Amino acid sequence: MGKLFGTDGIRGIVNKELTCDLTFKVGIEAARVLTGKSSKRPKILIGKDSRISSDMLEAALCAGICSIGGEAILLGVVPTPAVAFLVKKYNADAGIMISASHNSFEFNGIKIFSKDGYKLSDELENLIESRIIENSLEIKDLPIGSGIGKVIKYNNAVQDYVNHLLNAVKIPKSKLKILVDCANGAASYTAKELFKNLNADIIFSSPNGVNINEDCGSTNIEKLSYQVVEKGYDMGIAFDGDADRCQAVDEIGNVIDGDAILGICALDMKANDNLSKSTLVGTIMSNMGLKKFCKVNNINFIETKVGDRYVLEEMIKGAYSLGGEQSGHIIFGKHSTTGDGQLTALKLLEIIINSGKKASELNLMINKYPQKSENILIDLNQKGMLKSSVFLLEYFDSLKETIGEEGRIVVRESGTEPKIRVMVEHHNKQKLNEIIKEVCKTIRENLKNPVEKGVKVL
Repeated sequence: MGKLFGTDGIRGIVNKELTCDLTFKVGIEAARVLTGKSSKRPKILIGKDSRISSDMLEAALCAGICSIGGEAILLGVVPTPAVAFLVKKYNADAGIMISASHNSFEFNGIKIFSKDGYKLSDELENLIESRIIENSLEIKDLPIGSGIGKVIKYNNAVQDYVNHLLNAVKIPKSKLKILVDCANGAASYTAKELFKNLNADIIFSSPNGVNINEDCGSTNIEKLSYQVVEKGYDMGIAFDGDADRCQAVDEIGNVIDGDAILGICALDMKANDNLSKSTLVGTIMSNMGLKKFCKVNNINFIETKVGDRYVLEEMIKGAYSLGGEQSGHIIFGKHSTTGDGQLTALKLLEIIINSGKKASELNLMINKYPQKSENILIDLNQKGMLKSSVFLLEYFDSLKETIGEEGRIVVRESGTEPKIRVMVEHHNKQKLNEIIKEVCKTIRENLKNPVEKGVKVL
């Protein structure tokens, strides 16, 4: 991970790690790098989520882009995948989304898309980052007079994106009762139009700048689950703050996570000859139950690093049509160049309605292993310790032998937050709880008092 860019762009607490000064420089260098040596005015689309800080950062980006003679085209509050789609539709040079996705409101972030609608490669991010750092004291070669750029507001971005999604699916009329959780985020501006022809009620769709993802959305799905069961809905759907994720809930309150959605969609696409090379692309976090489900149904499973851009890279490389993450970033290669929560929701609804089955019946097809995750907060000076600690590396290797083939452990440093993420999967719940408790305890102790040698075995 670079100094600025993580697994999903630049992210941090606004006015602390993510400042207006930094955002201004990102606007300049992103426009310069992505337009290369072209003499034309760079045209950059800017979308944002509903955080209180998004307007401020939007202004800083606009200032940076305009200061080098570019056009900053404002899309307003839109989902992240809308920027990815519209940058191609409008033939822009780049797209920038201001969002911290599922994080709480004090965070914000910057996600950059190329003119093809793809998230930037590590190489391009590193180039932009190095230019920002090199020019940290002085911005050179700025135009004057009529060479300065301008800001343009575009008012049809939401409708253009909604039309794109509705053209991607064919959902028959149904009496299915649906509850949609917009996380008080970007989906609040699109969901009403998207689901108007379905029997859907929409909740958590009143953003006020500080309530985004607050006890709602795809990472806080308990309230949605309760309401689905309590009020007799056939299923619930939840998005995160920028609507690039989707999680669902069946009629009995069980979560249909990204792995289950991938399994359901892969099987349906295979049956309809739409699953390219009978292959599904997932990540190292994908549940072992999904992998076994794929094996039973003659679906190849390919594993990548965490991050929907790495999933997409593999999809492009192998010309695969479906991929995604357990978190709910699902990519339908025919329609999208990034994870799209609302497209995922529509595709899932299309499959459920056409099957005539209850959501729980499809959810139960994927027999997932019990899985538990825990986050360990770290300081800035502790970043990178997972890769540099001999003790921890040897400890994790010993755990693989202890767990065997009936489970697994994934420990990684977050690319979006100052946390170490620990995930343990095991067919035995009691053993799972014992393992994750011991692993987290060992990591915390080692962070306080680093050990160079020695292995601690469960």
